[in-house]
Amino acid sequence: MTQLDLAFVRSQFPAFAEPSLAGFAHFENAGGSFACRQTIEALHRYYRQTKVQPYYPFEPSATAGALMDSAKLRLAAWLNVQTEELHIGPSTSQNTYVMAHAFRKHLRKGDEVIVTNQDHEANIGAWCRLQDDGIVVRTWSVDATGALRAADLEALLGPRTRLVAFTHCSNVVGSINPAREIVDLVHRAGAWAAVDGVGFCPHGLPDVTALGADIYLFSLYKVYGPHQGAMVVRAGLAAELPSQAHFFKADAMAGRFTPAGPDHAQVAAVNGMIDYMEAVARHHGHGGAPVQAQAAAVRELFRKAESERLQPLLEFLAHHPKVRLIGSPRIESRAPTVAFTVAGRSSADVARGLAERRIGAGSGNFYAYRLIEALGIDTTDGVVRTSFVHYTTADEIERLIAALDSQLR
Repeated sequence: MTQLDLAFVRSQFPAFAEPSLAGFAHFENAGGSFACRQTIEALHRYYRQTKVQPYYPFEPSATAGALMDSAKLRLAAWLNVQTEELHIGPSTSQNTYVMAHAFRKHLRKGDEVIVTNQDHEANIGAWCRLQDDGIVVRTWSVDATGALRAADLEALLGPRTRLVAFTHCSNVVGSINPAREIVDLVHRAGAWAAVDGVGFCPHGLPDVTALGADIYLFSLYKVYGPHQGAMVVRAGLAAELPSQAHFFKADAMAGRFTPAGPDHAQVAAVNGMIDYMEAVARHHGHGGAPVQAQAAAVRELFRKAESERLQPLLEFLAHHPKVRLIGSPRIESRAPTVAFTVAGRSSADVARGLAERRIGAGSGNFYAYRLIEALGIDTTDGVVRTSFVHYTTADEIERLIAALDSQLR
């Protein structure tokens, strides 16, 4: 099957059968997607059967530990990385903060870090704090459209550049940045690349090895899973950085960059997220294929379905005389995260109007404060953001467009 079976997909999400959500259309998926049935069941099972300290030899402790190990093994395989390179922590913001603290002890005064002003603040602010210790922080700035240009990064790279932090996909502009091309530039300069994949991963988990990123971070709850952050730190870099764990655990790679104790149930529930991805692959004829072939097939299915639904929304917004569309009006190289402003209307008011029609959309700066500021938009009001994923229907898109059309006349 080359076409995503939307009926099958939606049958995997209890939200679509929930009476209290009848008639509701979810267009704030960039802030958090619905959890799949498998994730919910995994959480329920863990709390009911194995909610004890894991990794002891007695049951249910041994089972709890085995579920956690299985979750990390399976997610690492889906991302095409070694299991010990995967770390699961409280959130992407917290994981980034811990990594920046590790670099604080590793870098020397005068070393340089490059950040963008396109990212979520999590992948900017934590690195900017290194300036307090004499690290030079430079900004790779967006152009007038909100896009990042490789030539601008090349002009910033120098002999003291040690790390470049950038986003795989902007949570406001919606642009999917050419991560491999950027990583290659960074590596040729002798630096490491830290990639924020939060905005990209709901649309298909990437092959992190193919991307070449040294650090790759994303939020599991936006990928139909539990409310945790996943972080890949490649083995070579991890061995160089100082451990952030308790001193007696410093030699163990597991937990090296997640100093807080893991949320056992939510780590185990990552199995449910992978169960869902595998179910999609299997239903569409890719069951039994190698994991990376399944992952690639699911990415393609998601991308195709989302692009078909994205086109009419982009066309409507791009041609509306009162609308300023943020980012490209073309579906190529962008995710279905669509932000805009409306002349003479506050973004908060537009979002309230949609809510009255049982359409969930967000407004604000979405922690991309520096980007909103660079685009000349009021940071206190920000933009309207409509974001969807593969389970969104064409009918829901039509409802959104009709609701916007009636509001913007």
